[in-house]
Amino acid sequence: MKKLHITVIGIAILFLTSCKEEVEVPKVTYEGSGKAKELPKTDSSQIQIADLPIQMTGTDYLIHPVADLSIRERGVKSRYGSSSVNDLSFTISNYGEFEITGFLQNLKFQKVDSDSIRKLTDKPVLIQTATYLKSVADRTNNQIMVYTMVDMDTNKDGKLDTSDIKALYLSEISGENFTKISSDFQELIDWKLIGSKNRLYFRTVEDTNKNGEFDKQDVVNYYYIDLSTKEWKITGYEPV
Repeated sequence: MKKLHITVIGIAILFLTSCKEEVEVPKVTYEGSGKAKELPKTDSSQIQIADLPIQMTGTDYLIHPVADLSIRERGVKSRYGSSSVNDLSFTISNYGEFEITGFLQNLKFQKVDSDSIRKLTDKPVLIQTATYLKSVADRTNNQIMVYTMVDMDTNKDGKLDTSDIKALYLSEISGENFTKISSDFQELIDWKLIGSKNRLYFRTVEDTNKNGEFDKQDVVNYYYIDLSTKEWKITGYEPV
């Protein structure tokens, strides 16, 4: 019984240690150059697919979400046979009210009266949300998309994922004028639309002590953009 008790404690310690190591993976690695690692534009081992197109209400564009086909081989034997079962997911995105979510490699835009389709970007990215600001369009006729995404391998592990820094981008509903709004190496905390002023407010945190983590020792930056104009000018402000 004593031996079993010691074994259980040992397993618990190993589990806690592995959890701790997972949490402590830095979001930014400063070894070598201060730049993020360059990633290849395409991975020949992956198969890309697109979900069926989405048309935001009141717009003339179809949006095609694009990502890698998720094929996860469970290796589970069939209950009534010996063949392995493959779990294939052909759905790569979700659509709520004016927002597309997922882990997308790109979005493609197509005007409803055209067969031509254009990519949002040629760079490797991981798009997590794409939001159409319909209320801004209703008031100003400026049809704008807001994106949260990973665009740099900031921890230099050779891939783009949620362990890297999240960035904020804007584009027109056509996908044109695709513009990074947050600064490189600043982690996006959140963003919010204030409709009465047609302003997009957002916060970022900057790793000012260069320890690779975002903590209470770092600086939080506050910005807004006036979306009623065609020029997206970033203005900093200090609420605290």
